[in-house]
Amino acid sequence: MEFTKRFNEVLKESGKSQVEIAKAVNVSKQCVNDYKTGKSVPSLGTLYLLCQYLEVSADYLLGLTDEY
Repeated sequence: MEFTKRFNEVLKESGKSQVEIAKAVNVSKQCVNDYKTGKSVPSLGTLYLLCQYLEVSADYLLGLTDEY
């Protein structure tokens, strides 16, 4: 899934830990891990918060564009 691939890429580039991201978007560390492994995808509200926190567009994470 494109989201999983790009989420992992952005997460690595950000240098932020899963715990930091989980706290910032108000989900559990397990949820962030599930996003990383492709086990689940974030809700629309959580996707919005992830994009804000990681400074990346939803279109990029969803594979709709190649630009951050």
